[in-house]
Amino acid sequence: MTQKDYYEVLGLAREATKDDVRKAFHKLAHKYHPDKKGGDEAKFKEINEAYQVLSDDKRRSEYDAYGRTFSSNGGAEGFANQGAGGFDFSGFGNGQEFQFDLGDIFNDFFGGGGRRQKTHRGRDISVDIQISFSESIFGNERKLLISKVGVCDTCDGLGARPGTSLKTCAHCSGQGQVHETKRSILGNFSTQRECAQCSGRGKIPEKPCEVCHGLGILKKNEEIVVGVPSGIQDGEMIRLTGQGEAVSRGVPGDLYVKVHVDKHAFWKRVANDLVMDLNIKLTDSILGADYVVPALDGEIKIKVPEGVAQGEFLRVRDRGVPVKGAKRGDILLRVVVKTPTKLSRKAHKLVEELKAEGV
Repeated sequence: MTQKDYYEVLGLAREATKDDVRKAFHKLAHKYHPDKKGGDEAKFKEINEAYQVLSDDKRRSEYDAYGRTFSSNGGAEGFANQGAGGFDFSGFGNGQEFQFDLGDIFNDFFGGGGRRQKTHRGRDISVDIQISFSESIFGNERKLLISKVGVCDTCDGLGARPGTSLKTCAHCSGQGQVHETKRSILGNFSTQRECAQCSGRGKIPEKPCEVCHGLGILKKNEEIVVGVPSGIQDGEMIRLTGQGEAVSRGVPGDLYVKVHVDKHAFWKRVANDLVMDLNIKLTDSILGADYVVPALDGEIKIKVPEGVAQGEFLRVRDRGVPVKGAKRGDILLRVVVKTPTKLSRKAHKLVEELKAEGV
């Protein structure tokens, strides 16, 4: 399922201020409220969900960093917990276009009236892995053994003993929700909540699974294969959707894998290029020579040109970092001329002759 862009939902740029968020929400909520002629219930709830995230500094920061929030369940529930944030409902219709009472408002915002059923979601998990420099360049697969709450293999998460089936929940008559009438100073209003007996599913096991005791989940060790993409950088995060902790009669959370890359003995990464020092002899810098460089994906023969200078770079194209959707980088070899510290008599004499030649 594609993650909604909350900024796009409210028609805002990512640098929008909290005041911009509030104004955009008021305007759109007024336009799409379901009790208004031409309103759109689904759009209204989507707007509300975006507002709850972007109006809260902590949750907005999490959303900007990870594409979702971890501070609360968000959506209608988050709105209920935090209040209406100063929203003035009297502005809807100016008292002429339509009318509604506060019971309708609570149902719209908090998922009442049979319009919304809460989906349970398991916890997200975060783990760290250490990979070699070469693995970060070309990618690899890693197997992780994680202890987490997962789906029961015996009943496949149904909670029913193998060979038995599910039956209609007697508490909610298979509706998954139970209705309640509450009284307040504003009058009576009807609400509904998820059935605690069947967790909103409307069915319960005829005979509970003996392994998970009817929950459909249990704590276990699970091996997960993590595909490390080529070109990943130190500190980047890999998200595995649905590989987090399972929850009874709900959807699992996500697994976040933070990657740490080991340093290499002589290679360094600069953008998509691989850089290293190439140590050559003084005579080779003058006369030129052939060198063999141990690249990460095989040896490379390098032609050092005559008269190459200290600090010059020799480029080998398309042997750098392969990144999906981008041109592969290059290898850059920085020439380091090794000046001899001690010369034989013969060598000293030859250098003196070169000096006399003005070299």
